[in-house]
Amino acid sequence: MKLLRYGPKGREKPGLLDAQGRIRDLSGHVPDITADILAPDRLARLAKLDPAALPLVEGKQRFGQAIANVGKIVAVGFNYAAHAGETKFDLPKEPLLFTKTTNCLSGPDDPVLLPKGSQKLDYECELAVVIGTRAQYVDRKDSLAHVAGYAIMNDVSEREFQLEGTGQFLKGKSFDTFGPLGPWLVTRDEVADPQQLRVVTDVNGERRQDGSTADMVFGVEYLISYISRFLTLMPGDVISTGTPPGVALGMNPPRYLRAGDKMRLSITGLGEQNQEVVAFSPGA
Repeated sequence: MKLLRYGPKGREKPGLLDAQGRIRDLSGHVPDITADILAPDRLARLAKLDPAALPLVEGKQRFGQAIANVGKIVAVGFNYAAHAGETKFDLPKEPLLFTKTTNCLSGPDDPVLLPKGSQKLDYECELAVVIGTRAQYVDRKDSLAHVAGYAIMNDVSEREFQLEGTGQFLKGKSFDTFGPLGPWLVTRDEVADPQQLRVVTDVNGERRQDGSTADMVFGVEYLISYISRFLTLMPGDVISTGTPPGVALGMNPPRYLRAGDKMRLSITGLGEQNQEVVAFSPGA
């Protein structure tokens, strides 16, 4: 299934995408796409629904973040060797973890805000793993059983905030709109191998990133097992698994995002995101 949330910001409704790419309303079956419906039995009940029997949603709709009320976002740094190389960081011997605060989440096509004083805004197309069942001290071979599904995340980053001054990843990763998630949550059964997905980013029509999850240093199975040693992953939590090369920071000279720039991000089978960078203004 491709589960989604659609409608005005703050008033999203649950839905699913039918085989024809049309939105079907799920409000009669679940109040929203939240952690409690990600359990295997709940997803199995939704999978038995006939999409043709669900109300068809007419007209162009805004997509909200694919999951409501996300508990935490655990992100992985330098998880593609070529990305570590382009940014002149040593390849980590074990996963480098950091967090993004949940206020950064936004819809996949919502504007991305350029913070006050920002000079080094960057994009990172990433495979996001959405947890469906509690995971603590998970064996690698059992890791994928804890996955509800997958989505696209743009791990938007302000490199000066992240790497200069006090050099804290949290500061450069958590501004509002720095985590577009969606357009859909694609359930695990529809992704045969999370390590065989093409990851692409275009900026203003120019191809910047074109990689594959096959090139991850640490794959999805390993990441879930590793992370679950240090913190308990709960239903609705998101793991953002790192980005392939081609980010603005890695260019010579760097080509950071400016107001008016347009991004298009896609991952095989997970849809695409389209965002425009807009300067921050109060109330945005």
